[in-house]
Amino acid sequence: MTKGGLQFCLLSFDRIFKPVVSKAIDVYRPTVLVLQCGADSLTQDRLGCFNLTVKGHAECVRYVKTFNLPTMVLGGGGYTIRNVARCWCYETAVLVNQDQEISENVPWHDYYDSYAPDYSLHIVPSLLENRNTKESLEKTKLQVL
Repeated sequence: MTKGGLQFCLLSFDRIFKPVVSKAIDVYRPTVLVLQCGADSLTQDRLGCFNLTVKGHAECVRYVKTFNLPTMVLGGGGYTIRNVARCWCYETAVLVNQDQEISENVPWHDYYDSYAPDYSLHIVPSLLENRNTKESLEKTKLQVL
């Protein structure tokens, strides 16, 4: 993914996820949150058609944490198991404020070979084109809000 593509994805996150979640919190004033972190939006998922990295996926968790509400975090979805494990490992680290300390390398275990060829916690996004335009994101946001 080009740097411009990555910047556009971050803009998508800022333009859609943050305002919609913030508005939902403002309107409904929950006292607890349930965050379902389905990993089928990760890049390389066998059934999904999205292109999020583990770090991008975790940014949603990081943002929801800023509301300082008791939060139950659930898994779900994700059909490329090695990437689901990566995602939930990293998001757990984010939740317990250890994401700066966690190793980039997957430690040896019985399924270690599943993480070849790089044995890394993080995955590289594919060259999948982001077909969301700034205009379509803004229109969707206005409809939701």
